[in-house]
Amino acid sequence: MIKRLGRQPWVLATIGSLLAGYLKLVYYTNRFVVEPEGVHEQTEQDLPVIVAMWHGQHFMVPFAKPKHWPAKVMISRSADGEVNAIAASKFGLGLIRASGGRNARQIKKRGGMKGFIEALRALKDGYSIAMTADVPKGPSRQSGVGIVQLAKHSGRPILPVAVATSRSIELNSWDKASVNLPFGRGSIAVGDLIWVPGDTEEDALETYRLQVEEGLNVATRRAYELVGRSDG
Repeated sequence: MIKRLGRQPWVLATIGSLLAGYLKLVYYTNRFVVEPEGVHEQTEQDLPVIVAMWHGQHFMVPFAKPKHWPAKVMISRSADGEVNAIAASKFGLGLIRASGGRNARQIKKRGGMKGFIEALRALKDGYSIAMTADVPKGPSRQSGVGIVQLAKHSGRPILPVAVATSRSIELNSWDKASVNLPFGRGSIAVGDLIWVPGDTEEDALETYRLQVEEGLNVATRRAYELVGRSDG
């Protein structure tokens, strides 16, 4: 009964709206800094970009985007994804309902290929795309190759982004989810752009996948350092 109730659209809509309101509270009650300084202005000439983030560290990433950047976010079709999608829409983000997988069956089931094509079209139309680099459910903080494939075929760069707050609750979940809390300090750390040449051979994509992984880990460590904490 509880499971059935949890799938009701009105329940998901209510939770999604509450989540959006809570995240706004967190953002406006924390003193945020952005590093490197002026990174948004420096990135303007390279728009649109593919914003990479880790699962579990993604809740506050919408606030890392300047309001005038058109963007869409890729979110899974799951019930949890529906809640996140409703919250994201409250922030003015467009939605692509899909997620990746570790084999062809998972990718098909989760709408990965359709989402990939939709993301390519959105990038061509000038929208930046935000997506988690790691594939659910685990291993944590290990980038998949999907985001690298998107960069290769779109010609757009990957931008690693991490957000941290001085106060948070760390959950014992596969993605090391962090529930950010209000009334503290916050940070947005942005890594270097990662360009994947369109003529990159399939067997060379691993090099760029590792670059994405390292870029996100460096950004995450720096975000935590900026608020006086260590990551994990």
